[in-house]
Amino acid sequence: MNFFEHQHQAHRESKKLLLLFFLAVIAIVVAINYLALGVWIWTKGGGHIASYHLYPTTYYWIVSGLTIALIAGGSLYQMAELSSGGEAVAEMAGGRLVDPNSKDRQERRLLNIVEEMALASGIACPKVYVMDEEDAINAFAAGYHQNEAVVAVTRGTLSRLNRDELQGVIGHEFSHILNGDMRMNVKLIGVLFGIQMIAGFGEILIDWGSRFRVSRSRDDKGVSFQLVLLVVGVALFVIGYIGVVCGRLIKSAVSRQREFLADASAVQFTRNPDGIGGALKKIGGLTKVNQCGSRIRNPHAEQLSHMFLGAAKPSLLSGLFATHPPITTRLERLYGRPVEFLGADVIEDDGVDEGFSDQAMGFASVQGISDQRIAPTKQGFDPRHGYVNPVTETRDASLELAPKAAPSHAKIPDELRAAARDTTAAQALAYACLLDRRDPSAFQVQVEILKSTVPQLCQLALMFEEQLQVHMRVPLLDLATPALRMLDVDQKKHLLRIVGKLINADQVVSETEFVLQTILERRLNEFSGRAVSVKYQSLDELQGEVALLLSMMAHTDGDATSARLAFQKVQIADLKLQARDYIEPTQIDYIQVKQALGRLNQLAPLVKPFLIRALMQVVGQTPRPAAHDLLRAIGAAIDVPLPELVQQAA
Repeated sequence: MNFFEHQHQAHRESKKLLLLFFLAVIAIVVAINYLALGVWIWTKGGGHIASYHLYPTTYYWIVSGLTIALIAGGSLYQMAELSSGGEAVAEMAGGRLVDPNSKDRQERRLLNIVEEMALASGIACPKVYVMDEEDAINAFAAGYHQNEAVVAVTRGTLSRLNRDELQGVIGHEFSHILNGDMRMNVKLIGVLFGIQMIAGFGEILIDWGSRFRVSRSRDDKGVSFQLVLLVVGVALFVIGYIGVVCGRLIKSAVSRQREFLADASAVQFTRNPDGIGGALKKIGGLTKVNQCGSRIRNPHAEQLSHMFLGAAKPSLLSGLFATHPPITTRLERLYGRPVEFLGADVIEDDGVDEGFSDQAMGFASVQGISDQRIAPTKQGFDPRHGYVNPVTETRDASLELAPKAAPSHAKIPDELRAAARDTTAAQALAYACLLDRRDPSAFQVQVEILKSTVPQLCQLALMFEEQLQVHMRVPLLDLATPALRMLDVDQKKHLLRIVGKLINADQVVSETEFVLQTILERRLNEFSGRAVSVKYQSLDELQGEVALLLSMMAHTDGDATSARLAFQKVQIADLKLQARDYIEPTQIDYIQVKQALGRLNQLAPLVKPFLIRALMQVVGQTPRPAAHDLLRAIGAAIDVPLPELVQQAA
């Protein structure tokens, strides 16, 4: 199944889930009304069923309205709590944000793998969280879109899995990012909270009823208030369990097939079935001996159960409402045969620091760094041999980029990678990407801008600029995204203002500058974490904007005749482009392009892939570097990831 087919299936599932949700609400409303009727008969009619006719008809409407309002209010409240997207979900799960410059060996290995996967898949490096209190093997990806995605893993995942297995787990989670599963998963948390929280109210009433004491005289008649609280609490808990069961049913309809797809994608990303396969075998091994397996102890585990790599909570009715397929079934699909589970003891720290040495893992301070470059060591990057295993002193291919990484992503100097992990140095790196020595006068203006606005970073930016090559700039911004996202709102605004000044130094916006600015603005502006509302349902509603992008993409070929022919060969449903719609290079206005991207981001999610397909028709299956970077910028602007897998599918 390719990316577009998966999106189509997600659209069909959304309709089914909406129907299931409304059925669950109706079932709960009916059950609550019967409960209210029972309480009325018990308290007002002395327990005689014949007194049911005394129950006012308007109470049915009042009880129904209050129940629906309660469900809607609970869902809206939870959705507001999760408005910040992936970060809110990770914190809800008890996650701790990992410093991109962390020197903890397990965390460093995790960060290295996430960076490799980000470069290989062509998306911004997500923030990484660790759930320190969880000893099970589990992980999830969360967020409304790729610009604010996070990846969270349990402590057990770090301590029980080797590097290949951890890489398989991260590949699995990147599949959820690339296939757009995260948005629906986060929405499900909010929507289902409303129908699941009634059971929580029942538990509260049971607790109150067990503590509540009222002295009564012998002459008091009727039912005690304490008993009413207990009975109503038990009834609400039972009725609320309808919401829990319906929530499980809805989540099982969402996650099962997506887990199979993510497992297969993890093998495609890593080209190693023993990666995700080994992790699943260890989960099965732990579960078999009645240990933690993939179980999550966090109180929000039920709400988040559909997002995890493995089942976070025990399944109901022998798996009928399980949010995940059985581990044995997943393994059989991976290997094509039944396989044995593995033990999952904690792996002893072998002292190997994967990726970079302590010297090369980051910038302890900015002061004086321009005068002292980081020296390679046997524990990290050796410019003569690549990554070196400090035990065998041999080149370790497993530490290179994942096989699907584009050639332009390879051989980024270790000093620049280290800079991308540090919040301060990453800012200097962003400025360095925009410095251009080809125009000496404009370059001097850019240097003066840096000296006057960020004097403490000017020298560092110039040092980085000396090592930068054009093809490194977009991948480095991908790596620097987690560190830059750790800046506060004012710092991000300040950085974007300086970026704008550097671009305007020569009064001309080049295509490269447009690409870099678009990526930075989409990831760092104050609205980057918010979901964009859908306003347009087809490409023909934005034909002018589409023609502008297609013309701009065609110009990357460098030949005017070829560009016009490439524009005219586009054939996509809903697009009725004519030769007159082609826009000459001299007529391209980047302000208009930004406005067009803003409107195109309001396309329905299932329509965006057709725009990407049209752009791919213009540049062909092997786009030039300039076209590749422009595609990346467009993808970032309209929240569509563009891994190599998607490009091949297009």
